[in-house]
Amino acid sequence: MSDLPPIVLVFAATDPSGGAGLQADIMTLSSMGCHPLSCVTAITIQDTMGVEDVLTIDPEWVADQARCVLEDMPVAAFKIGLLGSIEVIAAIAEVVSDYPEIPLILDPILASGRGDELATEEMINAVRELLVPQTTIITPNSLEARRLAADDSDDNDHPDLAECARRLIATGCEYVLITGTHETTPQVVNTLYNEDGVVRSDSWQRLPGTYHGSGCTLASAIAATIANGLSISDAVKDAQEYTWQALSSAFRPGMGQHIPDRLFWARAEEQADEGGPREE
Repeated sequence: MSDLPPIVLVFAATDPSGGAGLQADIMTLSSMGCHPLSCVTAITIQDTMGVEDVLTIDPEWVADQARCVLEDMPVAAFKIGLLGSIEVIAAIAEVVSDYPEIPLILDPILASGRGDELATEEMINAVRELLVPQTTIITPNSLEARRLAADDSDDNDHPDLAECARRLIATGCEYVLITGTHETTPQVVNTLYNEDGVVRSDSWQRLPGTYHGSGCTLASAIAATIANGLSISDAVKDAQEYTWQALSSAFRPGMGQHIPDRLFWARAEEQADEGGPREE
């Protein structure tokens, strides 16, 4: 039906701080005009400083959550975040394989912003083998790209980012967006690749501070823009703009990282209304 908002199914873990994970995905998708469906892969104990523990959901429950809503509503895109276990990875891979026509946006969350490990090497291998080949666009930061693309049998294997993208595309995914937040460049440079090489490269002002859930925000924004019908290149461009605005308006409610303001546009409208003319 044409009056439906685009519907996006998210596979992700909960974050009680609201900064990252499923809560970040839901806020981003809603802010960008989509209706989010949520499939919980794990429950985390975390705050704005880091992740303390992860409780993985039974893989059958993960699959059943997804199949239940997929049989009820038309889904325009999948977005995958933190996975929790090899069994959950396999369960999700089996579900999405039944819907090859639905774009899949994969945010390969391997560690928290503080550096807490969230994926074992076995899980990384499972992501490479089971999910990456089904992916429309994967959105690793530079550290994640190097881990995903590394040749585990060669200790001297240190591919540059372009080679990382080439290797990931060779496994079957269509596009790779490598973000440059962790690089030492004056600006943050995000580069989109496909099988022909660089599709686009965008530079953004490097903002001060660190941010909780920036990667979740970007990947969900890409899912929203794809679900709204944009081409991959335009979707990536608009999603980066949204994410930069959310980061530049971020707030620090706790003792750790800043949280992106995913409703920055609504607060800007409120401030404009407050500053407008008043009737006497």
